[in-house]
Amino acid sequence: MSRVGKNAVQVPSGVEVKIDGILVTAKGKQGELSFTATDDVVIGREDDQVWVKPANDSKRARAMWGTARARIQNLVTGVSEGFTKSLEITGVGYRAAVQGSSLNLQLGYSHDINYDIPQGIKVVCEKPTSIAITGADKQKVGQMAAEIRAMRGPEPYKGKGVRYADEQILRKEGKKK
Repeated sequence: MSRVGKNAVQVPSGVEVKIDGILVTAKGKQGELSFTATDDVVIGREDDQVWVKPANDSKRARAMWGTARARIQNLVTGVSEGFTKSLEITGVGYRAAVQGSSLNLQLGYSHDINYDIPQGIKVVCEKPTSIAITGADKQKVGQMAAEIRAMRGPEPYKGKGVRYADEQILRKEGKKK
């Protein structure tokens, strides 16, 4: 029994959810998102709740049950509130700035890195050493944050690089004489 799948998704006011077989579309103040589930699950709606049930008793159907429910929850949360990932940059001369529709990063390489901001994503740099990525699609926000972090991941000796704001870096002791 799926612990995630057996809970229904609450639809807040201001969010419109449309179910057409295995296609779920959510529309809210942050935009419109859709998700196509597999044939292994049955999706239904009662009042302000969306429920997901497995279509049969196969192992794949039970696996997709919780996955489909989580994806629908992310749709509803995304179009109502949105998702945010915060990154911090540590290091001398390391900085970031938004220039039009691209993010300019100076991460200690011999050249600047220009990262094109995807459609539907908003990037804000309050300080040159912090980046806030906001959007309705949780996957796009997380993917962009992971790609920026991978450009210069945090190193364990001095802690230089790009890291998530809530990430703890395990520091290593340098070599001894």
